[in-house]
Amino acid sequence: MKIIHKKNIIVFLLIGVAFIFTSGCRPSGPQADRVFYNGTVYTMDSAFSIHTGFAVRDGKIIATGSDKEMLAYNAKTKTDLKGKFVYPGFQDAHCHFYGYGDDLKKIWLIGTPSFSAILDTLKNNKSKQIGGWIFGRGWDQNDWDKKVYPDKAKLDSLFPSIPVFLLRIDGHAALVNQMALDAAGITTDTKISGGEITQVNGKLTGLLIDNAVDLVYKIIPVPSKAEKITSLLAAQKNCFEVGLTSVTDAGIESTGLKSDLISLIDSLQKTDALKMRINAMAAIEEFEHYKSSGKIRTNSLNVQSFKLYADGSMGSRGACMLKPYSDQPGHSGFLLHSPEYLDSLAKLVASIGFQLNTHCIGDSSQRLMLQIYEKYTQGLPDHRWRIEHAQVINLADTIYYKRNHVIPSMQPTHATSDMYWAEDRVGSERIKGAYALKTLMDQNGIIAAGSDFPVEGINPLFGFYAAVSRKDQKGFPENGFQKENALTREQALKAMTIWAAYAAFNESLTGSLEKGKFADFVILEEDLMKVPEEKLWQLKVETTFIGGTQVFQRGE
Repeated sequence: MKIIHKKNIIVFLLIGVAFIFTSGCRPSGPQADRVFYNGTVYTMDSAFSIHTGFAVRDGKIIATGSDKEMLAYNAKTKTDLKGKFVYPGFQDAHCHFYGYGDDLKKIWLIGTPSFSAILDTLKNNKSKQIGGWIFGRGWDQNDWDKKVYPDKAKLDSLFPSIPVFLLRIDGHAALVNQMALDAAGITTDTKISGGEITQVNGKLTGLLIDNAVDLVYKIIPVPSKAEKITSLLAAQKNCFEVGLTSVTDAGIESTGLKSDLISLIDSLQKTDALKMRINAMAAIEEFEHYKSSGKIRTNSLNVQSFKLYADGSMGSRGACMLKPYSDQPGHSGFLLHSPEYLDSLAKLVASIGFQLNTHCIGDSSQRLMLQIYEKYTQGLPDHRWRIEHAQVINLADTIYYKRNHVIPSMQPTHATSDMYWAEDRVGSERIKGAYALKTLMDQNGIIAAGSDFPVEGINPLFGFYAAVSRKDQKGFPENGFQKENALTREQALKAMTIWAAYAAFNESLTGSLEKGKFADFVILEEDLMKVPEEKLWQLKVETTFIGGTQVFQRGE
């Protein structure tokens, strides 16, 4: 028989008392890191549910509900929203995230009223050189009194020994001086397909369109790793300020850096220096690399699509149209590649189960690519192939979107930026199929909304306002531009949250404030659903969170 000494009994009693005491002090009920209450929380779930609060643990939403339900949680922090409005983190379904960051160090020419104003800006910023070059971005001849392309004569006079590269706002045309032409080896005899090296009276004007721009791009000094990191972090900072928590970089190939930039993004995200969630469209030239390595899927980085360019832009008349431009008889734009080549690339992408996202502006390029899509998406489950921009479509071709479940990825501000001159380009009949947000959304019940920044402003609320009002920020036109293609506020919000996430295969992680998804959200003092229409674009994001961590607070 085992004898228990009094001393041991006392020890056991003390342990028991301690257990009872600590158990009594241990919080009961559900646990959370932080709860938010006393707000208006638009969850963006399938029922468009609105609650007053939500709880977060380990960076994810664990519950949404009433204040009573949220305050019942044992949380380290309980935050009173003080009646403010919460939305899922805004998403940009089509932008150039890295390119924007890289452009921040260049000379910005957006809004310049004339070519003379551009020359003055360049002279005042002559010392702002990168690798011995002068770079400018954002000019648009459609904003000038004389809506004609400039030539290089004055650039040659002002900068005879410095190469100058001035990219048009849409990225599909550039004006360069003779130094840049010489550096790229471009002469009057240089030939290019899918682009144009403009000449007048047998002399180069310095204007390059579409594929011709790449002749200069490829000789531009490549940024260092440190410079790339600076660009990425600068872009992230500005995105957080306007409430963007996820972006789709619509073509890493536009930077000339390809997969090395994707690797850099991945490494920065792993160290938490780069918190932005990025869906990156890979360069089609990287096909063999991704065929071998496969898709990239992390909580912050998604690479499972390729970007393809079918044509150019309407602003530079490079978009491929079924009939000639109304303001340039005999010219219908052009494809950047042959139909056979575009078809072969689509077949390759389908063969490895990647998503294909094709830039199509004109009605001809759109018809061609929609027909190609129909060939290769048959039998591809949940392919989510996209048409980027879908700017002008022959209305008879909208059926392809519905029949083949193609996602229209569109930029609402393009309509309100282009409406002053778009009808001049395409005429009164074709304009009916231009910037047709609602027409295309109705095909599948979905549209992915982006900005195309830096082509347009980075603020997603500019796009929200444009989608709903179809007006510019001065309230023009009074009744809206082709108002029949406006979205409701609910549709516009879905297009920049849950639908944008779906278009990037990320709807199980982001896009709504639902249990199990990341706590990516923004807080506003006023309600997007109810403020007067004219105030929508002026609203400011108060706070931005990613994974439950605050990444921006206005005033700090």
